[in-house]
Amino acid sequence: MPKQRDVQAQRELLSNAVWRVLAEDGLPGLTLRAVAERAGCTTGLVMHAFPAKKALLLHARDLLYARTAVRADAAEAASADASGALAAVLGQAVDLPHGHLEESRVWVGFLAAALADEDLAERHRVANHSFLARIRRLVAACRPEWTDERLELTTKSLVGLVEGLNVLAAADPEAYPARLQQAALSAALKDVVSGISG
Repeated sequence: MPKQRDVQAQRELLSNAVWRVLAEDGLPGLTLRAVAERAGCTTGLVMHAFPAKKALLLHARDLLYARTAVRADAAEAASADASGALAAVLGQAVDLPHGHLEESRVWVGFLAAALADEDLAERHRVANHSFLARIRRLVAACRPEWTDERLELTTKSLVGLVEGLNVLAAADPEAYPARLQQAALSAALKDVVSGISG
């Protein structure tokens, strides 16, 4: 039993190191050696869990997806209606209330690597399509009278906005502070939530 706990603790240590290196040093800094140094272990131990840089990136993306999915579920569950859920889910997806700048940096690092690697790109598409499906469901709940075409356009516009804010804020957080992000999101949601009662 103690050995099993050690393996889990080791995995968490390495997982945290992968996340920290990618968030702080970006894609060029994400190496097996850098992860080993951050975790305070050997590169051999890192390679046992993550045999190549791609494995490090896939792990970071999976962590990001898990963290954001938990927050989105909680935001939706805590909302009284569809319009509140839509605003809350999109709000937690950008840097608005919580300052998750490092999540944005991890996402940008992963996305940059995915441009040149089909396996990484596919992992991105799966997560993105899941987010699109959630937002489309919420938009449709707010606007059941809208056509499929309008639902798709609105959904992709909203997701494009929050993902774009993530990218831009990751590189220049002072130019994209929380108040600007909130204003941009509120303006984008006006068409969806206007005229909806309670």
